[in-house]
Amino acid sequence: MASETTPDRPENSRDSEAGAGWTCAKRGSFYDLMPERVSAFSWRRPLVLWRSRNDVIARLFGDPSNGIRRRCVSALTDRGTRAGFTMHRSDEEFSFLLLGDTGEGDQSQYAVVPAALSVGSDTDFMVIASDVIYPCGEAADYPDKFFRPYQGYPGPIYAVPGNHDWYDGLRAFLRVFCDLDLDCSPEPWTGPLRFVPRLLWRRSGEVDGEALDAARDRFRGTSRQRSFQPGPYWAIDTPALRIVGIDTGITGGIDRDQGAWLREVSAGPKPKLLITGKPLYVDDGLRPGPIEGGGTVDAIVKDPAHNYVAAIGGDIHNYQRYPVRLDDADGADPSKRRTVQYVVSGGGGAFMHATHTIPRTRVTDESEFRCYPLRGDSLSRYSKLYGRVFRLPKLFELTPEEATAAIRYRLGIRPGRGYGGNPSPSSNAKGMNERRGSAPGQGGVPSWRVRFVASLLGVPRGERRRPGMSRLPVRKVRQRFRSEMADWDRPPFFKNFLRLDVSPDALRIRCYAVTGCGDQELDPPCEDEVSIPLR
Repeated sequence: MASETTPDRPENSRDSEAGAGWTCAKRGSFYDLMPERVSAFSWRRPLVLWRSRNDVIARLFGDPSNGIRRRCVSALTDRGTRAGFTMHRSDEEFSFLLLGDTGEGDQSQYAVVPAALSVGSDTDFMVIASDVIYPCGEAADYPDKFFRPYQGYPGPIYAVPGNHDWYDGLRAFLRVFCDLDLDCSPEPWTGPLRFVPRLLWRRSGEVDGEALDAARDRFRGTSRQRSFQPGPYWAIDTPALRIVGIDTGITGGIDRDQGAWLREVSAGPKPKLLITGKPLYVDDGLRPGPIEGGGTVDAIVKDPAHNYVAAIGGDIHNYQRYPVRLDDADGADPSKRRTVQYVVSGGGGAFMHATHTIPRTRVTDESEFRCYPLRGDSLSRYSKLYGRVFRLPKLFELTPEEATAAIRYRLGIRPGRGYGGNPSPSSNAKGMNERRGSAPGQGGVPSWRVRFVASLLGVPRGERRRPGMSRLPVRKVRQRFRSEMADWDRPPFFKNFLRLDVSPDALRIRCYAVTGCGDQELDPPCEDEVSIPLR
């Protein structure tokens, strides 16, 4: 069942079911980090969905984030923020952690903490990419969903907001990360139904500044931890790499002022890394990120004059990586082609989004695509979840091996973890992927039940992918309705975080798995690794 494991790394999900966390032998220590009383976070509760209603309103009647952001940024500028919203570091070599979509405040968030501290206690800073606080970014949630979980991290923490942070008008986010308390209400809507969003829009709640300051002093009160960022979007300029973080509001676009700033800070030949609340490539599709007034974020990233080497986004709660090759010299000379690594990393604590609904990739070759959890593990986890919800375990529940066989059969790929006579192609870090190569049915045709469940839970069928293939609310239905079926608080959690190491010559990105198993949290498996030349 397991492939040969490189001696200097622990088993990961490509090696064995144990490496994926399916066989937990030890309780995780993260339970000891949690408050004595933790309110179970559940998207099944109507009140939670109602409190996060601004997402639906913004998509139906228009996203007011751009106007709100302009007024908040104007207040920051008047107060005297850093020039160009840029922080400077003189170190030629440094490292940082990146966690995406963290703040549910339950077991799945706290499970990430011991592993992240074990791997990244020596890093210089941390970045949270999207959705610091669920469900609606309220200030009252920061003590137990931000300050307490990361009290052991010794460095500063910066963030780019996600859509959930915007549901209170970004007020709490600005107070915590920028030391600005400003209630920026949305501009009036227009149109014949303008009274509807005016009535339904959730206004920002009150911010208890004393309570936030007390939580900061108690949990993250050292001088190194107490660092503020210049705004909701920012840049960190270093000798080897410029890190650019953008604020994509609720629906994924940026305002014209931020667009002008992004073009300015992206100019020049220095290598750059983009961190965004919304990923640009995800689920084998492009979401370019519109800029108010024209243009897209992705066009800025792909412009060879800007020299972006990678773009990392949160929002989707799993890990995906697409190495996209670009023709910068009219496509004439293959040696002139450069590669931009597009990464999704939103597995920092929130419920898991499925990977088994990702089709065989066309954005890049399947042999170069990476995802965590593996599609087979994702299908197995969801099948067990639906079996419990509908009380039909004998019908729904697939073992990891059965689910892997279904993925191989329906997508026509060679799975990342082999069974029996179908060995895994990944006995080292260079082979951590699900490869194309085996024809559908190779290794035996799965049973009718396995094929039926795979189809019902949204596994695409080979090349004949098309919208609406997910029969149950796994990925195709909006989060409002699918998320209530996609959360659990028992290992394996299939969470992830990134460690990024920067030197004058290279940017090294490693994705670490978080299963919630005690025997894996201090030496978490590395699921993917890529080194990007900077010279």
